[in-house]
Amino acid sequence: MPIRLIAIDIDGTLLDSRWQLPAANRDAVVAAVARGIEVALVTGRRFDFALPIANEIPCPLTMMVNNGAVTKSKDGTTHARNLLPQATARRVVLDTTPWRSGAAVVFDRPRENQVVWEYMDWDDPGRRSYFERNREFLAQVAPLDACLTEDPIQVMFTGPVAPLRELAALLPRLPYAADFALAVTEYEDRNFSLVDVMRAGCSKGAALAAWTAHRGLVRDAVMAIGDNLNDLEMLQFAGTPVVMANSVPALRSNGWHLTASNDAAGVAQAIDRFALS
Repeated sequence: MPIRLIAIDIDGTLLDSRWQLPAANRDAVVAAVARGIEVALVTGRRFDFALPIANEIPCPLTMMVNNGAVTKSKDGTTHARNLLPQATARRVVLDTTPWRSGAAVVFDRPRENQVVWEYMDWDDPGRRSYFERNREFLAQVAPLDACLTEDPIQVMFTGPVAPLRELAALLPRLPYAADFALAVTEYEDRNFSLVDVMRAGCSKGAALAAWTAHRGLVRDAVMAIGDNLNDLEMLQFAGTPVVMANSVPALRSNGWHLTASNDAAGVAQAIDRFALS
């Protein structure tokens, strides 16, 4: 069956290891859209953090952001929004005190105060680049739970791999774990991880499944390309799952199609092989 929808992760997939968009990937996406294939960027990034990447690609795009919690068009039109209940977010923040230095609460707001931190160490090499690129969207509130005056999109934790693996193991054991979903992203080569706590049922895969149904498509018409743990459900859903050569071992062990690395324009290679040829 011809591919009608392509879901592409951003970091580690569409972008190279310098967080740049290879021209080959850009051109392949444009060529796919010109053929009538819909392309969705499916990412853990917030909309405003993903938009500069989308704007480098001169064609319409669907954007499934916050690990699938929010779906928008490139022009900012919201199609789906699944917020984390305020009470659940508060319990998570209060029950994860040892990880508070890397915790933030993310809201669906027009611009200011989208990402609220209790601690902001601008000298932290793991977060400094993010802080600088998102300065206008950030705020600081102490204690962190005081910022929960409305339902957020997610509670986000960042930090070294080992302590965040401990956090990812703890969260499912909490007595109210059925009230939320987790998305884990790991970059072992940089010793950096993200753990996102979202509304129960949220994932990249759930968002892609809902959008596929909304478009009147079937799974066999969907291709997904990813590299990290938070892409698992998306790849499991797609009729044509494609894994980057630089992906985490847990994805490469599933026997899915393998494409070149993000530094070798693996996205362009996959689009040409499965969607354009």
